[in-house]
Amino acid sequence: MKKTVVIAAVFGMMAAASAQANEGQQTYQQACFACHGTGAAGAPKAGDKAAWKDRIAQGASTLHTHALKGFQGKHGVMPPKGGRADLSDAAVKAAVDYMVGMSK
Repeated sequence: MKKTVVIAAVFGMMAAASAQANEGQQTYQQACFACHGTGAAGAPKAGDKAAWKDRIAQGASTLHTHALKGFQGKHGVMPPKGGRADLSDAAVKAAVDYMVGMSK
């Protein structure tokens, strides 16, 4: 009986992670690609390991805060929620995590 509960919990966590990854990809494509796909406004391109290395080293919490509240960097500016106030905090965080995953 305990094995069934553990297996169900693992599948539940996998489903939640998959849903978050899908939300991150969708948000990236709909809202973030304009800058993070092209490098506009000094944005680091998603997938550019060198551009993301030092950012990733700051930790997910810092990246999430910068994406949610905005940030003025040496090479560009990140407006709060990428200028998309309609996005939920969870969607923004999922998009950040998606870009980090592409950039490791």
